[in-house]
Amino acid sequence: MQTKTAEKINANPQLRVLAAFMVLLSAVGFSGKAVLVKLAYRFEIDTVSLLALRMLFSLPFFIINARIGYIRQKRKNKSPVNMGTADWLQLAALGVSGYYLASLFDFIGLQYVSAGLERLILFLYPTIVLILSAIFFNKKVQPAQYVALFLTYTGIALAMLDTTHSNGNNTLTGAAFIFGSALTYAIYLVGSVRFISILGSVYYTSVAMIVASVVILIHHAWVGGWQLWHYPADLYMLVAVMAIFSTVLPTLLVSEGLRIIGAANTAIISSFGPVATIFMGSIFLDEPFGGWQIPGTILVLAGVLWISLAKR
Repeated sequence: MQTKTAEKINANPQLRVLAAFMVLLSAVGFSGKAVLVKLAYRFEIDTVSLLALRMLFSLPFFIINARIGYIRQKRKNKSPVNMGTADWLQLAALGVSGYYLASLFDFIGLQYVSAGLERLILFLYPTIVLILSAIFFNKKVQPAQYVALFLTYTGIALAMLDTTHSNGNNTLTGAAFIFGSALTYAIYLVGSVRFISILGSVYYTSVAMIVASVVILIHHAWVGGWQLWHYPADLYMLVAVMAIFSTVLPTLLVSEGLRIIGAANTAIISSFGPVATIFMGSIFLDEPFGGWQIPGTILVLAGVLWISLAKR
């Protein structure tokens, strides 16, 4: 009965259009995060403090979402969640990887590279998921996927040839941190499959975000002593926008859109993200775009889409 209902929902053209729009909004929201981070750095805030403020502002929303997701999952299963201590520890470790380390590396990397290059490198995460799945789960990589991997990483190499998007001579340093962010997020995704089937996407994602938020706040308490409230009011406005429109809402929108229109369509629409970042970086940060960045961006988008849409 549930399968028929889901098929009926997914076949509704108006709902599918709405879901596609939700995914598009999520792509723009996630893309705007890099721009907001670079704007925030103009207030001379350090990375850990900025990250702590972002998660502190986001945390109440994820606590509410976790409660909603728990109630929804309990109604669906009509029984308590069946997970042991080891399972919860593994979930916590994935939350630390996907939302603490990934965010920390990303924010550090944005000190050295443009918002546009940051989004391109982060967009590599489906290729890393493919490689990790092949290594740890013996999933065979198809010949066409090798071609897609070549296109993608060639595109990144071309984009990095243009030094106009760098901060001084630290392009490689920034790119390495951003790639570390993509890697730790890919690890989170690879390990998430089992937990999503048990907890549901909303509950699982919210719990992972709560764990990451707590770790980030502990990190700041250790290195910054909770010195968070001496910045100008404009900074807190930026952080609030980042928390709501580039963290909470995109996470919920893409989860719901994925449920309705599927992974393939979500991947296609989400590919607008790097393009949106390039435009926003040009408008709000005066970041130049041209030269080797153009063919590099095209190759990265083509390669990632190829991998995302390929049948596993």
